[in-house]
Amino acid sequence: MTDNAQTRALYNGDCPVCNAEMCTYADYAKQSDLPIAFDDLTQSGLEKWGVTEDEATRLLHVEHQGKLYIGYEAMVILWEQMPRYRWLARISRIPGLFQILSWGYTHIVARIIYNRHMRRKAKGLV
Repeated sequence: MTDNAQTRALYNGDCPVCNAEMCTYADYAKQSDLPIAFDDLTQSGLEKWGVTEDEATRLLHVEHQGKLYIGYEAMVILWEQMPRYRWLARISRIPGLFQILSWGYTHIVARIIYNRHMRRKAKGLV
């Protein structure tokens, strides 16, 4: 983790999808010397984030310059901090498209990922 991080992402390291995506971003941020840190909720104190484990596993949380962003907005904020992914952020910010993508992330993608995580957890795989 970077001590001078202006941006921090809280993600579920037990989730294969979340872990793969955040590790890709973390590697890129490290190689590019970007002030971004990545906190795995399974290894990080959630009290400093002010969220429960359940809240943290449901949606991505990103703190940027002291402000907390949750869900798709958090993803876009994270992309905006990484030159390689800024094009995704720009497209995502198109009026109307942002609302559709945000709804889809929250109500479809994040729910599927969360439900899979809960099934793995119930089976003792996490």
